[in-house]
Amino acid sequence: MTPVLALSSGVIAAIVAVVIIDLFAIAFGLSFVRARKAQRAAAAGEPVPTGPTTGKPVSRRDFFRRSLLVSFGVFAAAFGGATIAFLWPNLKGGFGSVINAGKLDEIKAAIEADGEPYYFGAGRFYLVAYDGKASGDVDYAAEGVAAEGIMPLYQRCVHLGCRVPFCKQSQWFECPCHGSKYNTAGEYTLGPAPRGLDRFAVQVTPAGDVMVDTSAVVLGPPRGTDTLGKPQAGPFCVAPG
Repeated sequence: MTPVLALSSGVIAAIVAVVIIDLFAIAFGLSFVRARKAQRAAAAGEPVPTGPTTGKPVSRRDFFRRSLLVSFGVFAAAFGGATIAFLWPNLKGGFGSVINAGKLDEIKAAIEADGEPYYFGAGRFYLVAYDGKASGDVDYAAEGVAAEGIMPLYQRCVHLGCRVPFCKQSQWFECPCHGSKYNTAGEYTLGPAPRGLDRFAVQVTPAGDVMVDTSAVVLGPPRGTDTLGKPQAGPFCVAPG
């Protein structure tokens, strides 16, 4: 997978701010110089320099009015630049981009040692161990959401968007808001959720890095999908809704 090179939001905001400040300083300086020249010429009884577009002397009132307009323009440009920088996707590893979640061997070892999925907070997903086989129309490997024995699951419940923690007792994902439940593969088991947990595309590089593409959500499998065939392992952490 080819890494994406892009400016971060902070760098973009800094560039915008520097450009705006430079333009304001140049405009303000030129206006000030013209006003001072006009004052000196008037005091010496010489012809007063005129503005480049109006053909009239640059008065103190005109100077301050233009300064005020430039200030408003700077504020609007700075606000717009900051807004664009904030909304610009963070293509260097944040949610909404391709994220390097770590080494495959280390992630698998952590899952086995903890007895629960590997949570990657910056990407808002879990990585679960998955060696299930295709079931009917469901083939996660063919869909690109499973690779090398792991699969990323979006942390958001598909019912109303709550973050779904993993219950170590039941070995299921259990939503604390309305009791929706999903098995280890994120497949629907109980509750009001309309489908299984959504997921992201994943690839493992030749160097063993797990690359998860959080720029697009892959909808979870429909109700009734069960590629694991495993019941809950123990008591629920959240009472069924």
